Amino acid sequence: MWSGPRNLSTAMMYAFASRSDTSVIDEPFYAAYLKATGLKHPMTKEILASQPVDPNTVVDTLLGPTPEDRSVFYQKHMTQHMIDGMPRGWMRSMRNVFLIRHPARVVASFSAKYENPTVDDLGFAQQLELFRQVSDLGEQPLVVDSTDIRRDPETMLRRLCRGLELAWDPAMLSWKSGGHPADGVWAQHWYGAVHASTGFAKAEGALPQLSDAAQALVDQVMPAYEELQGHKISMN
Repeated sequence: MWSGPRNLSTAMMYAFASRSDTSVIDEPFYAAYLKATGLKHPMTKEILASQPVDPNTVVDTLLGPTPEDRSVFYQKHMTQHMIDGMPRGWMRSMRNVFLIRHPARVVASFSAKYENPTVDDLGFAQQLELFRQVSDLGEQPLVVDSTDIRRDPETMLRRLCRGLELAWDPAMLSWKSGGHPADGVWAQHWYGAVHASTGFAKAEGALPQLSDAAQALVDQVMPAYEELQGHKISMN
C-alpha cells in the first residue's frame, strides 16, 4: 500500500490487521530513508535504532516468509521514502495499491505535525512515479481515495478486496483503540488520532482554508493527484 503522509494510511493498516489472515508491517524503509538523506524528523534517533538502515535488508524482510505464517502480508509504505537508490525490483513480487488523498487535506494535516514541509515531503510526485513504474511492468495497480473510504468504508473496502482477490472480512471495519503491536516507534508522535479510534472517522467536510504558502504546495502537487484520481476505484 503506497501512500503519502496523513493519508488514512495507518487506519488502513489497522483495518487489514483486523483480518485473521493478515500480518502487517509499518513503513519499513523509514530508517533507511532517514539514514540516506540525513533528514531530521521527530524521533529520528529512535527510528534509526528501531529498524534496519540498509534497504536491502528491508527488502529481504518484505520478500521473506510472512510474519505469523499468515497468507496475506500487508505492507504500509510511504512514497516519499523511495528516493533514488532505494531498491524497487522487489515491487514486481507484490500487488501494488495506491492510497490517495486531496492535497489540501494532506498539507493542512501534515503542516500541523511537521514544520515547513516541502513538495518532496508530501510524496505526491513519488506516488505518481511509482504508479507509472508499476503500470509499465504490466500490472494494473489499484488506486483508492481516502475520502471515498471515509464516506463509505464497507463499500470501498469490499471493492478493494475484490480487486485484490481477497475474501471480504467485516472485521476490517473496526479495531481496538490504543494502537497496534506493529506500529513504528514514531507512532507516539503521529498516530494520536487513530490510536483513539476504533474505526474509520466519519466523512470529511469542506476542504480546509490554507495560507498562501500552503496553497502553493497544493498547487504544485495537484496534477499528480488528479492523474492518480483518474484511475481510482469508483464508488458507483
